[in-house]
Amino acid sequence: MDKLVSTEWLASQLGAQDLRILDATSFLPGTPRDPLAEFREAHIPGAAFLDLSNLKDVDDPRPSMVPTNAQFAAHLGALGVSETDRIIVYDNSPLASSGRAWWLLRLFGARQVAILDGGFARWLTEGRPTESGEGRARPPATFAAAKDERQVRSMADVLDNIESCAAQVVDARGAARFAGEDPEPRADMASGHIPGSVNLPTGQMLDADGLWKRDEAMRETFAKAGVDLDRPLIMSCGSGVTACNLLFGAALIGKDDVTIYDGSWSEWGADPHTPKATGPA
Repeated sequence: MDKLVSTEWLASQLGAQDLRILDATSFLPGTPRDPLAEFREAHIPGAAFLDLSNLKDVDDPRPSMVPTNAQFAAHLGALGVSETDRIIVYDNSPLASSGRAWWLLRLFGARQVAILDGGFARWLTEGRPTESGEGRARPPATFAAAKDERQVRSMADVLDNIESCAAQVVDARGAARFAGEDPEPRADMASGHIPGSVNLPTGQMLDADGLWKRDEAMRETFAKAGVDLDRPLIMSCGSGVTACNLLFGAALIGKDDVTIYDGSWSEWGADPHTPKATGPA
């Protein structure tokens, strides 16, 4: 299965026994939208609400940290999803939050995972069918979660990388937040960016129609931001969510030596001891 699927393809697959569709809509803190309420109002037939905002390590005070194997297995299993299923994730968020869902599912062992290109907005624009309510209940499943620790970077790793410059850090936040001109959406957090990092706002992964860029268009987007695709990359953002969109964009052009700094700026910016830079890259 491709990393991206079209609305036409998904419409033709609705009802397939091994297909699991997950609504991964999530928003920045303070956004006056409720993803669960929107799901209940309308969603793709057969979809389940992933509750991406709560798919995290609930015992860690940092926001959006990767869950444990047990937590991930329980969360997905309760939705009736196994690592052997064909899984399609979509969202209806300016964050393109399905990128985080795709990365997490792959991180924990699912291999047949794809993002719906254009998301729920495109599905609605094309007049495709929807359902309302809680979603169709499925019997609980077993998800054999086995987190690949090599794909996740810690603060210590990023601090070491400032010295070694072994990898390039790419920040998915907006330019004004990266430069330290706009305040962070979370309280008690410094503004700015990790020294030596470059800025590639997450929205640049998509074209004017809300579809993921491909091939040369995606390569040009990375190049214009100063990203060196010949180096290993560490993707960062506010809390590790939109960083996954940069990783997914890189995956679409065949670049695999990419990891996620899971704590991202919510950890780095809250620590008074970490070095911080302001201004453009």
